[in-house]
Amino acid sequence: MRIAVLSPIAWRTPPRHYGPWESVVSLLTEGLVSQGYDVTLFATGDSKTSGKLHAVCGRGYEEDRSIMPKVWECLHISELFEHAEDFDIIHNNFDFLPLTYTGLITTPLVTTIHGFSSPGILPVYKKYNGKVFYVSISDADRSPDLDYIKTIHHGIDVEQFDFQPEPEDYLLFFGRIHHDKGAREAIEIARACNKKLILAGIIQDDSYYHQYVEPHLDSNNAVYVGSVGPDQRNHLLGKAYALLHPINFNEPFGLSVIESMACGTPVIAFNKGSMPELIENGRNGFLVTTVDEAIDAVAHIKDIDRACCRSHVEQHFTVNRMVEEYVQVYETVLEKTKPEEHRPWGYYKILADNDTYKSKEIVVFPHKRLSLQRHRHRSEHWYIIEGRAQITLDDKTVVVKPGQSVDIPNGVLHRIANPGSENVRFIEVQTGDYFGEDDIERFEDDFGRT
Repeated sequence: MRIAVLSPIAWRTPPRHYGPWESVVSLLTEGLVSQGYDVTLFATGDSKTSGKLHAVCGRGYEEDRSIMPKVWECLHISELFEHAEDFDIIHNNFDFLPLTYTGLITTPLVTTIHGFSSPGILPVYKKYNGKVFYVSISDADRSPDLDYIKTIHHGIDVEQFDFQPEPEDYLLFFGRIHHDKGAREAIEIARACNKKLILAGIIQDDSYYHQYVEPHLDSNNAVYVGSVGPDQRNHLLGKAYALLHPINFNEPFGLSVIESMACGTPVIAFNKGSMPELIENGRNGFLVTTVDEAIDAVAHIKDIDRACCRSHVEQHFTVNRMVEEYVQVYETVLEKTKPEEHRPWGYYKILADNDTYKSKEIVVFPHKRLSLQRHRHRSEHWYIIEGRAQITLDDKTVVVKPGQSVDIPNGVLHRIANPGSENVRFIEVQTGDYFGEDDIERFEDDFGRT
């Protein structure tokens, strides 16, 4: 399987410090390569990968402000789609813009939706719904307007995070300095608990930082250490008494939450978005709804077994599990998008495959016929496009011409034959609750399949 993985270009892949999307893309790419897949990573030129690196933008535009984001995003995305035929599947991790290229290619596209930055981007996702395949990163972050092939929680390389059974006495805020992430609330919680707070992360909102964070900083009670790299991240997370995650938005996932638990550090999080999918309340952290509840939870952190936090990540959030689930999605997509499935009597291709219906375009060669069969779990509707079809329904036979159709209720014996010298082409629409091959009960077959 030849896989193209499209990463954002805001930061290097993997990022030097901040860059959650790029971090997940790197973990996935390296995991796929380690399992023997032929992977090409489309990312910045300074990115690091054991796969093949394809780049047109030398550095991330957040790291080099001379780079115009929109210009180089267009060049970056178009570079991949101009080479689409080189790959069996494309995995888009670059939000909605790449979807607008998909009408120009035949290579199937999987898009991981890493979160919705605004409701205003939904029209693009809705336009291509059903034409590409969407993966959600949590059940909480699904839009009711879209169809998804699977939810795949992020995984991490647990070996990059040292388990620390004995913490120090500080609380940690690890995330963007922004209202969404709740840095202000974290300061309020730590102050009420009379505990030191260390804040780490990029400043995403300068006015928020200057108004709600900076006035409270000192060397003893609240310390801001900036955006940190992997080594410092490992130490800060591992030695923290608890991670504070008092979010003010519906968190799509929350990598820092599972990274913290991988070190053994429990998490106190506001119960929003994906948090109930990551945290088992009272077992590896606490789900709260207010600052006062968070303050109370700090007093009960000592009741959490730090080894339990680590084992929860090892059981549910490893990179190997994430890679396996994406491979399953790729294989499913390739099966669903196979152009033609050949049989002795002709061939077919799947046009749609959903929970309640499935449609195919089927071609029957001259002087060939399908088996006499019936189904228990589905009904079918056949619409003839080309040729003259001879159709058997229980004890009667009819000739159906282009533009005509027949209904086949479940339980009815049926068969289509092509007695002519040209192909018969028809659309088959199946409706029901199960469409597996084992729902085909054959009674007569020219090819020994009864």
